[in-house]
Amino acid sequence: MGIHNPVVATGGILFLMAAPQAWAAKPPKAPAVDVMAPVMDTKVDPGVDFFSYAVGGWLKANPIPASESGWGIGNVIREQLYVNLRAINERSAAKAAPAGSDGQKVGDFWAAAMDEAKAEKLGFEPLRPELAKVDAVRSAKDALDVAFSWGPLGVGAFFSARVEQDEKNSSEMALHLWQGGLGLPNRDFYFNAEEGVAKIRAEYQGHIARTLMLLGRDEAAARAAAIRVMAFETALARASRRMADLRDPQKNYLKISLADLTARHTPSIDWAGRLATWKITPGNVIVGQPEFLETLDNLLEVTAPEVLQDCLRVRLVSGYGDYLNKAFQDENFRFFGQALSGQKAPRDRWKRALDSQESAMGMVLGRLFVRDHFPVAAKQRYTDMVEAIRAAYKERIEHLDWMSPETKAKAQAKLATITKKVGYPDTWKDCSALEVGRESWCANMMNAARWHFQDNLGKLGRPVDRTEWSMTPQTYNAYYNPSNNEIVLPAAQFMIPGIADADLDDAIVYGYAGGSTIGHEITHGFDDEGRQFDPQGNLTDWWTKEDAAKFETAADVMVRQFDAFEPLPGLHINGRASLGENIADFGGILLGIDAFKKTEQYRKGIKIGGLTPMQRYFLGYALGWMTQASESRLRRQLLSDVHAPAKWRVLGPLSNIPEFYEAFGIKEGQPMWRPAKDRVRIW
Repeated sequence: MGIHNPVVATGGILFLMAAPQAWAAKPPKAPAVDVMAPVMDTKVDPGVDFFSYAVGGWLKANPIPASESGWGIGNVIREQLYVNLRAINERSAAKAAPAGSDGQKVGDFWAAAMDEAKAEKLGFEPLRPELAKVDAVRSAKDALDVAFSWGPLGVGAFFSARVEQDEKNSSEMALHLWQGGLGLPNRDFYFNAEEGVAKIRAEYQGHIARTLMLLGRDEAAARAAAIRVMAFETALARASRRMADLRDPQKNYLKISLADLTARHTPSIDWAGRLATWKITPGNVIVGQPEFLETLDNLLEVTAPEVLQDCLRVRLVSGYGDYLNKAFQDENFRFFGQALSGQKAPRDRWKRALDSQESAMGMVLGRLFVRDHFPVAAKQRYTDMVEAIRAAYKERIEHLDWMSPETKAKAQAKLATITKKVGYPDTWKDCSALEVGRESWCANMMNAARWHFQDNLGKLGRPVDRTEWSMTPQTYNAYYNPSNNEIVLPAAQFMIPGIADADLDDAIVYGYAGGSTIGHEITHGFDDEGRQFDPQGNLTDWWTKEDAAKFETAADVMVRQFDAFEPLPGLHINGRASLGENIADFGGILLGIDAFKKTEQYRKGIKIGGLTPMQRYFLGYALGWMTQASESRLRRQLLSDVHAPAKWRVLGPLSNIPEFYEAFGIKEGQPMWRPAKDRVRIW
């Protein structure tokens, strides 16, 4: 929840990361350099388009590079992270580090990924043993054998399975079964009639054919096979739930025994026997979408084995093609990079190597990263800010005029128990069993997948580890985990490029980090989904019926507001699917305002750069969403992402906030104006 979308500078205004030692516990009252001056476009009236006013100058001066599908502040930060992480990798690869050490694993991964000549020589040899399994498929049973054998490789051939906390008993881990098996981002891509989406479908079918050709199929046979694979996936998509429906935790929770799952829903799939091949024997599983598994069960039985073979081949190569030779990399990029995301050229190989290393062994790299790039002073500054935001929320709950004392008391109890994780883990994950060598990039990715799979399955039947992080310290992002009732704030999320932390005034920091990140993530505990979990992280209704109805009525106002936004002709924001993120944005801004009003900068009211403290606060919030996207990426986001595009994450919530109207003198009739009766009032 609350994931930011990283999206940095080529020419024009160039941001550079401050040196690691630039972080400080307390900034001076007046910044040495004003971070906002070079990014604003003061020719734009803030009452007409606040997003363009706040960050339009930078966006105009920094077009999207050919290798990217979007460009913004997250990319600037990521570019510097690339430089820092590459230095760590190159030092590690040049040293003879002890076997099993972090340095050995990091260095060997880098060396293998950067060995382009060896990758060309190997071709798709690293996948040949798995492809041989597919060649032997003669029935639906055989296809399921392969699918389950690929669980450790992270290839969700027909469905998804993962061990996570039981939503209704957060102290226990449970195996969850979820819909899957699609090559396009979600079901809507298979059915939406919009011209751009239809073109993506056609490109995807071509991608399937070209992938099979790379594996040795002649063109005519490959194109015929692609039609059949597309038909199979479309049938799965038809049985898949829509994005908005997947956000209802109650409706996506069916706890059932393996015997009942087979008997009632999937008579052809012996789940107990199948899961025994993973060396697990769960008494129950939690099924998200039982009707999907029913369709899968029927579809496998009526589909020709040769079609199932091709479905499996395509899923495998889609997952690992990026780590093979150039021909496979180019084909994956042609569809996933160009057609689906709007990139014009792939990223440099060394950056793609670092991206894959992040997913394969990010915590191993993270231990080396924070040692050099995130001092204790920075961790303390933002730890303190969490408590300032929490205190602001406590006061806000107490003064709500629509919530009963009974629900307020329970909300306060939940707020008080939210765990904060700031910067990096206090206890690092044990990655000693992860094997990394110099055999090949693909082999290391497969080994990493096996390690992650076993690590995940190993949680079944064990006490919940509430110290674990699901993001690495070098991630420009953050999240709220409802089952742990925790916010997780990685070190990289607090970076503002080009300006030393010590030179940032509180107004900018409270808008950027306090509102759009810390306040946002805390509010996720009380959005339309998060509010359904209690202080212990259990899916339990702790609201009175009257208060729940009032919340839903207020939330519906926000749904209608975002439904009305049309970023691309014919494609609107999905207000229901994005509701949780929109509530979190709105609540985060309000909490940041309340906390900022207690600072010395706000009380003194001294202008900086001709801007009042409150004006700078809202500009700081907008800075966090300084991003632009290609049309292809925007289309993909509108159809498959629960986050609204960046521009509307600024325009939408601010149009509901009285302090914003006052700060910038927003007038009735301007695009940023909403009549008071039409504004959202939740938290």
